[in-house]
Amino acid sequence: MFNERKVAQMAAYLLKRRGGTMSHLKLIKLLYLADREALNSYGASISGDSFFSLPNGPVLSRTLNLMAGVIESETQGWETWISDRAEHQVSLRQDFELDALDYLSRADVDILDSIWQQFGAMTRWQLVEYTHNGNCPEWENPNGSSAQITHFEIFSALGKSQEDAAILASDIEAEKSIDRLFASL
Repeated sequence: MFNERKVAQMAAYLLKRRGGTMSHLKLIKLLYLADREALNSYGASISGDSFFSLPNGPVLSRTLNLMAGVIESETQGWETWISDRAEHQVSLRQDFELDALDYLSRADVDILDSIWQQFGAMTRWQLVEYTHNGNCPEWENPNGSSAQITHFEIFSALGKSQEDAAILASDIEAEKSIDRLFASL
């Protein structure tokens, strides 16, 4: 299930690594790549967000909406950590110590560090190009629109067998159903 506080802390961590400010397009690509790597390594995303193909590549759907101010932030969520987008940039609202990231596990931070080491030096447009050129084969050009990317598609693109991809995707969907059930109580 989507965890706004966790994704806000993911973004804050990457922004801190970048010096506090980053292109919103670069940040959404890095967050997508981190969730994709978590799916590959652990069979679960860090954020719990939904994935979509947009013209500039794959994104985390609710995270992008938070970044754009389309949906309201919860208490201690996105707006606590990240400034409103201005001139295609987002920034940290304040500096913090790493132990303040209480929603991120050591494994989450290790993945974020790995993604930063691999992709942190790339520009936003290099990341768009990277996700378009076969490195994220789950992305399909939506021709000016958007299209959902399923967990099955990501697991398949990561080289999991069809059977393993189906089982992993099914496990995530079952967990989301249980989370929705308890959230409605």
